[in-house]
Amino acid sequence: MRVALVCLLNLIAFHAFCDVQHYTLDNGLKILVKEDHRAPVAVSMIWYNVGSADEPAGITGISHALEHLMFKGTLKYPLGVFSKTISELGGQENAFTGYDYTAYFEKIPAQHLATSFELEADRMQNLLLDKSEFAKEIKVIQEERRLRTDDNPQALAFERFMAAAHLADPYHHPVIGWMNNLLQMNVDDARNWYKKYYAPNNATLVVVGDVHANQVYALAKKYFGHIPSHPQASRKTPLEPPALGKKQVNVQAPAHVPVLMLGYTVPTVKTTNPKHPTDPYALELIAAILDAGDNSRFSKHLIRGRQLASSLSTSYNLYSRYQTQFAVYGTASQGHNLVELQQGIDHEITRLKQQPVSDKELQRVKTQLIAQKTYERDSIFSQAMELGLLETIELGWQTAGTYVEQINQVTPEQIQKASQRYFNENQLTETKLTPVPAVNTPRIKR
Repeated sequence: MRVALVCLLNLIAFHAFCDVQHYTLDNGLKILVKEDHRAPVAVSMIWYNVGSADEPAGITGISHALEHLMFKGTLKYPLGVFSKTISELGGQENAFTGYDYTAYFEKIPAQHLATSFELEADRMQNLLLDKSEFAKEIKVIQEERRLRTDDNPQALAFERFMAAAHLADPYHHPVIGWMNNLLQMNVDDARNWYKKYYAPNNATLVVVGDVHANQVYALAKKYFGHIPSHPQASRKTPLEPPALGKKQVNVQAPAHVPVLMLGYTVPTVKTTNPKHPTDPYALELIAAILDAGDNSRFSKHLIRGRQLASSLSTSYNLYSRYQTQFAVYGTASQGHNLVELQQGIDHEITRLKQQPVSDKELQRVKTQLIAQKTYERDSIFSQAMELGLLETIELGWQTAGTYVEQINQVTPEQIQKASQRYFNENQLTETKLTPVPAVNTPRIKR
């Protein structure tokens, strides 16, 4: 029965992206269409190949700020009309910014796809960027930063952790930007960013849902085809300076409990050494071995077993443009401290380096990951997300179809070798959040 389930999941996941249709307009706009006729709805996404990782010092946060400003209207569709139009059609719209991208989406009844395209094409080239509206919105963004980061001790610690872990590469600064940059930002910064990066040849249009690919292509050509391309902005690949030992960060903030964050600098599918192509998938499996349900090693040994941790989790993103962090976050249980917790984590990581994972444990985790991926792909929004992300970071949308095969091919020996290769002190950033009274917390004021 278990074998049959695994085979079924493999088959579903394998075929999930076999029927993606892809096109490129003369102006460089890439179009990906995945037909899914289970319900009369569609997700339309426009992904711009720019994110906070592309921001130079002084204007960190500009990608996220422009995301906000993209809803401030054009001459044809003034302030508020975009969102109102989509809402009146029974749809939803929103946007998000990451290190590697800025994306906008509409979830709409499929018959109204043309309206979505018309609105997005209009703001791709005709955004107003009014000075007074910018002044209002930048204050909203500053307050967003205060609420989500400056007044959130764990978020503040994570921000400092990332800054220390990435000395020179673009993940050093937060997506929302440093506060002093937000305080000095002006509408010309946003206008220059918009002119540089918001162009069809720097974008990917993704549509998933109850549509027909040839009709989507015709609509895209009608609404986006006349927009001129821009000179392509160059992107240089940054290199971190050689690691000279463990990095340590101590953050004092008015937290309720102490928090431990450990991060090892590791490759992604995009950045892995060609000699070790399976390492990102091995790291994906390691994250699940340590922290995927009640049978994971952290849960069995450190939370329920030795009761060293009250919470403990891992984080790893194998689909990033640059090298990233394999991170562990945790809080100690009552009667224990962060030193004991770190010793427990170190013990579990040492086990991975010294003892191959059993075939039974590895197969269980593989089944969990493949099932999770399969269930994610049941959502048309998740399908669009995966296609857009992979195409934007230049791995290619086809990478989505190789995930299951790559996971299935990882061996216990490759898990052990990857652990030995990356989980060492030279690649470690250790961050501790120590609670202090709120009155000692500095605030940045205008």
